[in-house]
Amino acid sequence: MTIFLWTMSVILVLAGIAGTILPVLPGVPLVFFGLVTAAWIDDFQRVGWGVLAFLAVVTLLSPLIDLLVTAQGARQMGAGRAALLGATAGMVVGLFFGLPGLIVGPFLGAFVGEYLVKGNLLQSGKAGFGTWVGLLCGVVLKLVVIVAMMGVFIAAYFW
Repeated sequence: MTIFLWTMSVILVLAGIAGTILPVLPGVPLVFFGLVTAAWIDDFQRVGWGVLAFLAVVTLLSPLIDLLVTAQGARQMGAGRAALLGATAGMVVGLFFGLPGLIVGPFLGAFVGEYLVKGNLLQSGKAGFGTWVGLLCGVVLKLVVIVAMMGVFIAAYFW
């Protein structure tokens, strides 16, 4: 049973990392559940409820990273609300076109959303680019959060 649980834990963490890069899976929550599974193996003796509660709070706050960083990237380039809504729609539609859709979809969505409101090609392009950079920065920051979560878990497990 222990080997099965360790295998499940590793699979969940790896799926979470993959889900952070490709937003088809809920990345940070999968990592959290993988870490909880690892803590469960020894009945939470090495990693207790305090550490897991902290990791749960970090997990619950992680969606704010996407929202705030993407919005900040878009705002830096002068994008409005329509660009952000367009980027979200572009990401959803992009899911159906695989990795190229996930890369191009948010840019095109933000571009179209901004263009429909302002009618300026240059500004729309800047909004699309800013939104895309914000999304990319959000992915990087979520990876940093995952590494920090794993670091806290490992420190609690071994010390």
